[in-house]
Amino acid sequence: MPAPLELADILRRHGPSYRQLHADSLGREPQRVMRAIEQCRTAALGGHVEQCDSCGHQRIAYNSCRNRHCPKCQSLARAQWLDDRLADLLPVPYFHVVFTVPEPIAAIAFQNKRVVYDILFQATADTLRTVDADSRHLGATLGFIAILHTWGQTLVHHPHLHCVVPGGGLSLDGKRWVACRPGFFLPVRVLSRLFRRLFLARLQHASDAGRLRFFSTLAHLAKRDSFLGHLVGPRHAEWVVYAKEPFGGPRQVLDYLGRYMHRVAISNNRLLELTEEHVTFRWKDYRHPGEPHAMSLPAHEFIRRFLMHVLPRGFQRIRHYGLLSNRSRERGLADCRRLLEAPSLREVRLLPQSDYRDRYEKLTGRSLYDCPVCARGRMFCIERLLPTALPRAPPRRVA
Repeated sequence: MPAPLELADILRRHGPSYRQLHADSLGREPQRVMRAIEQCRTAALGGHVEQCDSCGHQRIAYNSCRNRHCPKCQSLARAQWLDDRLADLLPVPYFHVVFTVPEPIAAIAFQNKRVVYDILFQATADTLRTVDADSRHLGATLGFIAILHTWGQTLVHHPHLHCVVPGGGLSLDGKRWVACRPGFFLPVRVLSRLFRRLFLARLQHASDAGRLRFFSTLAHLAKRDSFLGHLVGPRHAEWVVYAKEPFGGPRQVLDYLGRYMHRVAISNNRLLELTEEHVTFRWKDYRHPGEPHAMSLPAHEFIRRFLMHVLPRGFQRIRHYGLLSNRSRERGLADCRRLLEAPSLREVRLLPQSDYRDRYEKLTGRSLYDCPVCARGRMFCIERLLPTALPRAPPRRVA
């Protein structure tokens, strides 16, 4: 049975020709991401040899690249992140709120990722905090997590923020818990219009300060009059802010976060076929959710679409605000738990072990400690393999 298709297979097969064709335009960070994924769990990154203490069976385990755009490396990172977040959750309903920018703004964002994605985070945070603190709505201080996604199901550029927000917050004087109305968070239209105003004001300020760069089809936006004209449509359009139904509680929030945190533009399980010319992958049409779809793209176009979602180096795509910010988390959550008469979850750990093999077993149900041959012995390391060493022959299988 052939091994499942992986993104690394596509990049190893078609990456060299893609690099050669786009040598003048391919940035340093996309090249670094391509190289990391191609080398992930290969001899190029080193590894170790394990041996069973019962039957003597040996196997080679090569190291992961740990790049945040690599689909193979994100499952364990996600598990550790969820483990760390368990103690932050409160015994209240949580809401999922999505902030999306219109296509003319997305085009600017693609050429100015660091600046415009930062504006997206800032405008979203200011919108939620402003409306939530308004006594006409909730009149409270909240804490929330914001997660940046830049892709749609067909890998087109579609920047948006997923926010996970508790249904309430601390009163402005910090003396009581203020809960939102059952099943209702905040008025979406109010959020949408304030978000639009705050975002465009920050974007205009960035342009006036010379922090935006334009090229190709957007080169004319370097002129102030053209830039202002480009914003006329978005300034009068209704921006999409979507508040989904509330979650049932902390465990449901964790299940949701497990699907959204550390997600990459495309996972390996969506890849269907790789040929000399094309890549075929599975995608969902949310307008017709019950119908399966497959899309086939030329290999270079598939790689181009994937690389559109490479983030600037060091850019933080998961951010915490309000009561969940680093400065306020410990004291703010303690106050919330006291007012809600809720026990601390600090002792209840989802993944108490720190070793990657323990997290792997928790995720998959399969143990990396147990010998895959005799099922009696335990695998232990007998040799370290240095990076860039020549690939070794497959280890012997002891009868």
